[in-house]
Amino acid sequence: MTDTKPSSPTPPTERQITISRNDLPLHCPMPDAELWSSHPRVYLPIEESGQELCPYCGTLYVLRDDTER
Repeated sequence: MTDTKPSSPTPPTERQITISRNDLPLHCPMPDAELWSSHPRVYLPIEESGQELCPYCGTLYVLRDDTER
């Protein structure tokens, strides 16, 4: 008899995506994502904080400050 550990689920891939105000309202997954149907669409309120983490896949979205030129 062999002693095997139960396999743990693979953690989500950590990704960071920078977006502009033209991409608002922000939702994940975004239309151009490879796996756009990988989880339900969730809208993320990024306007005030400047960054939001998707609760489904762990993607970090960062809002680019378009005022810097």
